[in-house]
Amino acid sequence: MLIGGTALLLGGGGLAAYATTALAGNNTPGTMSGHQQHTASAITISCPDVGERLRTVPRSAQLSVSKGLSSLDKQVHDAYHKMMGGSGADVLNPLKAQRQKTIKMMVTAIAKNTKRPSYLLKMSGCTTKPVDEGAGAGGNDSTKSVQDGWYQGQNQTQGADQNQDLNQQDPNQQDPNQQDPNQQGQDQQGQQGQAGGPSPDDFVDINNVQPNADAPPFAAPQGGNASTGTFTTECGRNEDGHFNSDNVIVTPGVSNGAHHTHDYVGNKATDAFANDNKLAASDTTCGNGDQSTHYWPVLRKLDGNAEQKPGAAQDANVGTTLTPATVSLTFRGSQVGQVEAMPRFMKIITGDAKAFTNGTKNANASWSCTGFEDRQLKDKYPLCPEGSQVVRTFAFQNCWNGRDIDSGNHRDHVTFSDQNGACPQGFKAIPQLVQRITYDVPQGQSFAVDSFPEQLHKPVTDHGDFINVMPDQLMSKAVDCINGGRNCT
Repeated sequence: MLIGGTALLLGGGGLAAYATTALAGNNTPGTMSGHQQHTASAITISCPDVGERLRTVPRSAQLSVSKGLSSLDKQVHDAYHKMMGGSGADVLNPLKAQRQKTIKMMVTAIAKNTKRPSYLLKMSGCTTKPVDEGAGAGGNDSTKSVQDGWYQGQNQTQGADQNQDLNQQDPNQQDPNQQDPNQQGQDQQGQQGQAGGPSPDDFVDINNVQPNADAPPFAAPQGGNASTGTFTTECGRNEDGHFNSDNVIVTPGVSNGAHHTHDYVGNKATDAFANDNKLAASDTTCGNGDQSTHYWPVLRKLDGNAEQKPGAAQDANVGTTLTPATVSLTFRGSQVGQVEAMPRFMKIITGDAKAFTNGTKNANASWSCTGFEDRQLKDKYPLCPEGSQVVRTFAFQNCWNGRDIDSGNHRDHVTFSDQNGACPQGFKAIPQLVQRITYDVPQGQSFAVDSFPEQLHKPVTDHGDFINVMPDQLMSKAVDCINGGRNCT
């Protein structure tokens, strides 16, 4: 007889379940050892993203806001682990009370020098989200789209419908009842390497993906009005082992603000406490005196290696860190005309580390395999044929408001051009950074990107970060090369 239940996956821990049951003598072995047959539906915690709704953060409030954002993430982290430990949805009310207190502190700090953002106070409540739902819609936002719609794994009709329910289930998700009995237990350890994600449904054979991008990594500017040059900066592959779990853009001044480990190239001083002056005085792994900072979450081999430190196993990120095989950092031009120089110390984040619960409005992950880069995956990890490397590509925002080097939510000062390459009114074209990272990974469902625990290592949460610390003269050279149609390094 049917048993309705909820199976809870905990990264680095075990498989917990809370259930309402109705037993009637059916002792058929189920999909989890030690449990009778039942329907398992894993869930996670979904909270409104306060950071995304920030608009103006006065300098005097920046540290308080950073600490508040980090506290909110830690609260969700702790609630998720309590839920995994058997507390179930009972964690949501205490979590709401914690968030109310923290958000109120942030609002009070901001209001000392600008208009009080009272709307943030309405964002304390959280819900649960079934993990077999897709990330949800959130907008096919301009040039990060690919030919058949942004959300790989939806059909074209779904991809075009920006008004669909954010919690609509991905029709391609596998029924957990249909798991191969021989795969039992692999949700905790095995091919997936750890519980809490990724799941088998997060992977797809690249041979089964239809071409959906005009050219690798995406369609490059071309045509009579386009600025077709490029400028490539060489910064290495993080051979020096520069890692930390900070996020100097989103939570400056707070250690472990990311709750996952970042991989760095470029500026050697980058950590949570690196201000502009510290970055400008630092050594760099880049050539041409480029002191810029580039970082992204590490990719891990899911081998069960649990390094007990912040950002790693303490934050449910388990496995050996993979060193990139190659890293290329290329700036390119505009489809409709010339580009203007980026200001020094401009900060840009692309993608959304919480896209699984936030939806895809700000997501910008792109996964592929070498030799197959006309096929870009947004919400799936690629299974590459032997001899082909996994590719992560981040094509950054290419329009700037002409005023600000950052904004309250670290997004509003930059945006993407439209499908034709035109920037929105009030924005101007800047060189578009494309970060492309390749990896040699073991065959099979053997790797995952670091994430916040409740994001379950979903590929849609991948993201890249950039701080422009090029000397002005070097940026001018890059712009001249791009506008002049030359390929420079």
